[in-house]
Amino acid sequence: MKIYNIENPEKFLEVIKQCKGSVELISQEGDRLNLKSELTKYLAISKLFADNTLINNMELVASDPDDVKFLMQYMMEGR
Repeated sequence: MKIYNIENPEKFLEVIKQCKGSVELISQEGDRLNLKSELTKYLAISKLFADNTLINNMELVASDPDDVKFLMQYMMEGR
């Protein structure tokens, strides 16, 4: 799923933390970064949010179908 215009990075990270399965960020180069890993999460997110032009190109992959629904609900309602 594509992610656009995250206005509150802290809230976004809290939502990711609540997911049951793995949640991966796909970089523009095609690398998969596990956002459930604390180290990877902070490295990836700090780099992405440092340059606002990358936010429109974020893609997430969630392994659990319930997490996909949860993330979609957040993106539609919880900004």
